Amino acid sequence: MSNPAFRVMLRFDINPGMEADFEQTWLSIGSVITDHPANLGQWLMKDSQQDSTYYVISDWVDEPRFREFEHSDEHVEHRKKLHPFRHGGAMFTMNVVFALPAGEAAKALR
Repeated sequence: MSNPAFRVMLRFDINPGMEADFEQTWLSIGSVITDHPANLGQWLMKDSQQDSTYYVISDWVDEPRFREFEHSDEHVEHRKKLHPFRHGGAMFTMNVVFALPAGEAAKALR
């Protein structure tokens, strides 16, 4: 990967019993993020041991473009729609150092 991505990981602590509604709401508004030209994709994951904990990973071309989106009116509206489902969470940001698509790890070792 010539230009490693800027990655954002969110943890959502969802109110018990609201998991299915959270999932559907997240899916219905996901294009707010994926339609942004600086977004490289996003994924919703459910914790395998805690039913009410979810993670979202989204990749961005760089941190400044992510921060621009983070403070946009679009994103504020997006967050408002998810807020009723959650009682806690956290955000982690990071820079991707290396990306090895499937099958590439073996080639890198040769």
